[in-house]
Amino acid sequence: MTDRSTRRTVILAAGTSALLAGCSEYGDKSSSPDESPKASSGQQLATTSDIPVGGGTIFKDQKVVVTQPAKGDFKAFSAVCTHQGCLVDKVAGGTIDCPCHGSKFSVEDGAVKAGPAPRPLPAEKITVEGNSIRLA
Repeated sequence: MTDRSTRRTVILAAGTSALLAGCSEYGDKSSSPDESPKASSGQQLATTSDIPVGGGTIFKDQKVVVTQPAKGDFKAFSAVCTHQGCLVDKVAGGTIDCPCHGSKFSVEDGAVKAGPAPRPLPAEKITVEGNSIRLA
């Protein structure tokens, strides 16, 4: 029995490696093939000029939205709506908007501006150094 379980482990490991290699070859260029988007500490998301004042940018692969409510003031929130887990799809008019049921969140603090979302978007940690915005 030891030989069977060892063989299964080797086959499973080989299959997993091939699957991961295949995914990384065609993945988004914003994340490296060896790391998951959310788990990578220090991953650069954008430059400060990429984030409009009074608006924001959604990073779907990382499930993060970065906003700039006032010039030089950068915030980051989860891009997952607290209603039913849809990803938000736009930042406009001072709100982060969910396409599924119309929830809207403040670009300033992630607070619910329009329901049905029951809770604000959770804050995410970022660092801003020079003109680089990175996941913390």
